[in-house]
Amino acid sequence: MIMARRREEEKILDVNAAMQGSLVFSDPVNLRINGRFEGNLKTKGTLTIGKDASVLADIEGETIIVFGYIKGKIKVIKILSLMSGANVNADIVAPAFSIEEGAVFNGRCKMKGEKLNLSELSDYLSIEETKIMEWVGNGKIPVDKENGGLIFDRRDVETWVGQNR
Repeated sequence: MIMARRREEEKILDVNAAMQGSLVFSDPVNLRINGRFEGNLKTKGTLTIGKDASVLADIEGETIIVFGYIKGKIKVIKILSLMSGANVNADIVAPAFSIEEGAVFNGRCKMKGEKLNLSELSDYLSIEETKIMEWVGNGKIPVDKENGGLIFDRRDVETWVGQNR
């Protein structure tokens, strides 16, 4: 069962079903998965994996909160939180990562620092390097030059992205 409801301009999608495939949300939505999902998932907003959920997927999202089971790859823009009872077997890329007592994590974790090079920023934003270089050339994105290369401050870029949505 998929239910969408609106609460004070907040988009909420609550999925309590078995699904397989690719889901992409280009607009921010608060998504909660309570059933089984297999495939690829790309979200903006907050993704919550419920305590009874089983997710076998490669996931990209802004904020991810896990109470259930995930196996796959996880790429997070803001923060990944594993709550008590979570069981995660994944390779993770996240700037911030919290694990509550009672959660289980097996895998690798790479935490992005505050300074990103062009390739890291491209991965972080899921945007091609040529587009980022176009923004640099037009003076649209905050950038510093360091040792002959381009360096992007993650917080400055997040602020810029928020202002240019």
